[in-house]
Formats: sequence, C-alpha cells, structure tokens
Amino acid sequence: MSEIREVQITFDCADPRALSTFWNAVLGYDFPPAPPGFASWDEFAATLPPEQRNSASASVDPSGAGPRLFFQRVPEGKVVKNRVHLDVRAAPGLQGEERMAALEAEGERLVALGARRLLRHEPSPPMGAGHLLMADPEGNEFCLD
Repeated sequence: MSEIREVQITFDCADPRALSTFWNAVLGYDFPPAPPGFASWDEFAATLPPEQRNSASASVDPSGAGPRLFFQRVPEGKVVKNRVHLDVRAAPGLQGEERMAALEAEGERLVALGARRLLRHEPSPPMGAGHLLMADPEGNEFCLD
C-alpha cells in the first residue's frame, strides 16, 4: 500500500506577500509563524538583503487540514491559461438559484479583495451545478464552485 503524501500548492508570481495575503482572505488561511527569534515576518525580512525581500511567502490552514500554499517570486509574468487551478468550494450542497446567489455573493467579496470575475457558467443538470470563473490579482484562474 502506498504512503499518503501531503501536497503543497506553489504559485509563481511577482508579489508573493500580496498574493499570499489575498489567498489568506479567500480561504481563511494565515501566515505560518515567523522563524524562531523573530516576532514577525517583517522583522525577519529586515535582516535579508533588499533583493531577497518578498521573494517568497506561504499560507497555511490554521486547522492543519488544507494544503500549504507557497508563493515564489519569478521574473516573468503569467502569459497563458493555467493548466491546473483551484476550485474554491463556496456553495457546497446548494443547487439552482440558491447556489448561484451564494457564488455571486462570494464573487463580489473576492472582487473587493482584488480578484477579477471572468465568466459565469450557468447550471446545466445533470452535468454541472454552475460556477464562477475568477482570476486572482496576478491573473491565476480559479473557480468558485
């Protein structure tokens, strides 16, 4: 029998701290504790050379159940559609207009945080319950499902 492995989801981005702050607000995640001997990540970052500051950031599920998110600065911008994306479960168990209203409300909250709404997919039973296609502040696509 295979051993179950934890996964970390890594985002290439231009501004790791800003993108991790966005995803913390989307998912209810937090920053991990600062390294030993430092009261905060900002205090730790002040010890780094300027070119290394904001080169990486992380977000963790405070309950420990969800995967860790890691954000790493890369020089190039996003140029094509993601091949893998996150589905944020914003309306599990809901159907029809009640589901779409819940997704719309969450979509509005995320737009206020810096997301962009890209497309609404209407319910099409039996294959699809409906969802919203969104993009984070750096253009990474994700769905509100």
